[in-house]
Amino acid sequence: MGDDTDGHIDTLMRICPDDTIVYTGGDGDHPDLRLMEQELQELRTLEGRPYRLLRLPLPHPIREDGERLPATYANYLVVNGAVVVPTYAQPDLDAEAMQTIGTAFPGRDVVGVDCRQVIRQHGSLHCCTMQYY
Repeated sequence: MGDDTDGHIDTLMRICPDDTIVYTGGDGDHPDLRLMEQELQELRTLEGRPYRLLRLPLPHPIREDGERLPATYANYLVVNGAVVVPTYAQPDLDAEAMQTIGTAFPGRDVVGVDCRQVIRQHGSLHCCTMQYY
């Protein structure tokens, strides 16, 4: 709900260094995310090992004009020396997401950026920067 892309990968899960995958966790409103989590648990590296899975929280719904907006922590941006993480003025969840992403990217700074205005255009940091050359 709230995702007009019907699940672009950068809103659901991301491949990270050291055979790590961060992914958006599910809840009662998103049974498909629970199914995705089960599928991720079945994935194996080329060497046959399971991936290290790090579950990102799902932000509380953010609505505008009755429409749920696509808030997700998986839409972060990796830059030189840092990872820029979308935040949504939800301190506990924002902090949990930033800590999880920091675990996936050791040695990089983790910088949160309030993306409540950005998601009004149905994307977040990765979406609005991926076509930049």
